[in-house]
Amino acid sequence: MSENKDELTNHNIEENKEDSNRDEYEDVCYICRRPESVAGKMIKIPNNICICQDCMQKTFDSMNGAGFNMNDFPNMGGMPNISMINLADMPGFMPNSQKIKKKKPKEEKEPVLDIKSIPAPHKIKAKLDEYVVGQEQAKKVISVAVYNHYKRVAADNADDIEIEKSNMLMIGPTGCGKTYLVKTLARILDVPLAITDATSLTEAGYIGDDIESVVSKLLAAADNDVEKAEHGIIFIDEIDKIAKKKNTNQRDVSGESVQQGMLKLLEGAEVEVPVGASSKNAMVPMTMVNTKNILFICGGAFPGLEDVIKERLNKEASIGFKADLKDKYDKEENLIRQVTVEDIRKFGMIPEFIGRLPVIFTLDALTEDMLVRILEEPKNAIIKQYKKLLAMDEVDLEFEKDALYAIAKKAKEKKVGARALRAIIEEFMLDIMYEIPKDENIGQVTITKDYIEKKGGPVITMRGCMELEDKRA
Repeated sequence: MSENKDELTNHNIEENKEDSNRDEYEDVCYICRRPESVAGKMIKIPNNICICQDCMQKTFDSMNGAGFNMNDFPNMGGMPNISMINLADMPGFMPNSQKIKKKKPKEEKEPVLDIKSIPAPHKIKAKLDEYVVGQEQAKKVISVAVYNHYKRVAADNADDIEIEKSNMLMIGPTGCGKTYLVKTLARILDVPLAITDATSLTEAGYIGDDIESVVSKLLAAADNDVEKAEHGIIFIDEIDKIAKKKNTNQRDVSGESVQQGMLKLLEGAEVEVPVGASSKNAMVPMTMVNTKNILFICGGAFPGLEDVIKERLNKEASIGFKADLKDKYDKEENLIRQVTVEDIRKFGMIPEFIGRLPVIFTLDALTEDMLVRILEEPKNAIIKQYKKLLAMDEVDLEFEKDALYAIAKKAKEKKVGARALRAIIEEFMLDIMYEIPKDENIGQVTITKDYIEKKGGPVITMRGCMELEDKRA
């Protein structure tokens, strides 16, 4: 009896789950892939398959045209016996990730965004400071732009004053923290965020991701909730890779044409995007998303942009008797700060594209001092990670200040920004991480400058010596 009760309870729980899913998601036609809100009332057939009335009518018409006579099948209710085909087992059957959430009725509609829940700019910057070292101007710009964007979304247009969107373009050398800055921002704000790469985008009709796939990634991040996605943030990395190609005779399918295709997205338009897939095809349901309230942040290293800036500055400073030397700007590390819209246009971005990114700001190249701070200060600093790993073996890990500067110097020489730090530390920590678990008497390891420069080894202190020192203290 108890077993039967358990089976009944489990059956009821599963039925309740199915009912709640039906309430939350709308049905999609198996043939034309249109949702119920577009195609109208669905006809349900076995195996949880839904077909819209248009497709059902077309099926009947085609059957009549093929010479089927319903009266020839009296024992089957006038329908041919197709029960042996299980459509649910077919490869095109719709997974859960391709179901579209129902739009709530207007009378029950609650505001999707509460401006009071979005932290003020100084609070956003304070949180960014915990994870990102330096880049004060960039953190300030991104905090204000995000806060203003959500004020714009929450504002009503009762007074006919419409606030325009503040899409952003961030420029900075590789490894300076562009992507990390946006990832940290996503952690702070409880809004859907999609991080995508411009390198995979191609013109419509060519192999690669369509431009609309950028929005479909945001829709997936919002759990296929269109209303939630329409208030999200999209970060497009490596935006400099879609610049116009110079001196090429081939068709530029991933350059200027992609910029032109993105214009409508950046400005705000209703676009048809695939649900649960990156490209459109006959087996994927489609839905409409309005990009009017989606904030776009574009980032790129723009290699070679310094040469464009240098050329402009040399022209301006090389006329007349007080002309500057041509190599004046060669050793200036943060020349990128002097970038103008004209420089970005010369680099290969079309004017219409730049015009839709009104907030342009730069990130500085990392100095040795900044690299040392990156090693020590952030909440998830690399040194803190290794200290935690060795603490699990009950061993203390210490770094001498000179050793940190030696690591920073090596990283600076590699010219790949903060990404070099991890590679350098992994290299010299390998032997330590391998040897320490062998000896349980090791109590402390101190990394010295000589060890980093391969002139000596780390200082290892045994547990007995540490106890003696504690007693003397």
